[in-house]
Amino acid sequence: MATAQAESTIPTGTWQSDPVHSSVGFAVKHVVGTFRGSFNGFAATLSDQSGSPQLSGRAKVESVHVSDESLYAHLLSPEFFDAGQHPEIVFETKSLVLDGDQLVVDGELTVKGITKEVVARGEIAGPAPGPADTERIGVDLETIVDRHDFGLDWQMDLPGGGKTLGDDVTLTVHVELIRES
Repeated sequence: MATAQAESTIPTGTWQSDPVHSSVGFAVKHVVGTFRGSFNGFAATLSDQSGSPQLSGRAKVESVHVSDESLYAHLLSPEFFDAGQHPEIVFETKSLVLDGDQLVVDGELTVKGITKEVVARGEIAGPAPGPADTERIGVDLETIVDRHDFGLDWQMDLPGGGKTLGDDVTLTVHVELIRES
């Protein structure tokens, strides 16, 4: 089976995320392991209308996916994402460039109403023909942010010392985008 290969340029045009073949996730140290979650309600757009490629994305906070209803409610509360006041997480690029084979995305991430600059690195693959006569590209990105920079300060001390949650959160985005016709 043939797979899409990375190209040396960022494709032009406008591309919309395919939610079935895309994911947005996060991981944070928890006691002695790693806790992982994701967002099911999100959309991403890659466009190059002005000769400068732009990647943007939005995730609905209420779409956070974890396997415990009590934890879900806690994540929506003001102690974490404060979904009532801040229903979306937003990312907008400032620059999107290829550094060799690596895609480097410099942008602004807004979580809980706080906007910080972040740099994500990863790969872009395609374009390649997809099902139903579509043209597709893949973008895989990862970055690490300090959760306290976004007001996600909840913490619980452990018996005997130590903290429940780590400070660093790894954000991963895997999107398959379809060219708009």
